[in-house]
Amino acid sequence: MSLEVISIRLGMAAVLGIIIGLERELKQKPLGLKTCVVIAVISCLITVVSIESSVFYSKFNSNMRTDPMRLTAQVISGIGFLGAGVILRKRNNVISGLTTAAIIWGASGVGIAVGAGFYYEAFISIGIILFSLKVLPMIMNLFIPRSLSSKEIKVKFLILNQVDFSKIIEKVKSQNYSINDIYIKDLQAGQFQMELVLRVPKEKNASEIFTSIREIRDISVLEIGSA
Repeated sequence: MSLEVISIRLGMAAVLGIIIGLERELKQKPLGLKTCVVIAVISCLITVVSIESSVFYSKFNSNMRTDPMRLTAQVISGIGFLGAGVILRKRNNVISGLTTAAIIWGASGVGIAVGAGFYYEAFISIGIILFSLKVLPMIMNLFIPRSLSSKEIKVKFLILNQVDFSKIIEKVKSQNYSINDIYIKDLQAGQFQMELVLRVPKEKNASEIFTSIREIRDISVLEIGSA
């Protein structure tokens, strides 16, 4: 493999890494532009070295047989430590960072494909990844059922007066929130704690939900978090 071909492959891996990294950078994710470029380029480099070394060392001994993809196979398993570093567990068992971890793996795969000379496959993969990240969510919001375009929110508040719980529940439902679960706890001095798991539209943020439910009478303390 000539130096020109190797330079083209490394440069192409860098370009594709930049494309992937820009998408994450614009969303202000832990995985950024520089990380994606490094992953793609080094994966490409290792693939080229693995292929070239199998050819180079076989010249010294005709009986020597080496696997040209041996080093590349280790990249796929070794890249997992980066993916694990961006997966976070937040409150209420909410997991975030899975998409970013998958993109780390994808950037590595694109670098390997370019390093092995599969340019067409690498560019098609980038197109599919960007389509899945940018276009597919918009299509899903237009055509999928409402239940799939919603999210769960946990709402916790105190009821100070002896009121009918069903009336509070009806007032919550009247704001177009569906209730999945209800928890009621009897506190001292005639106070009650109610916890609702609501299903709300994905575009609704916590402040909007807080404001709308806070307007309900007989509710004192309100806490909102992911279910």
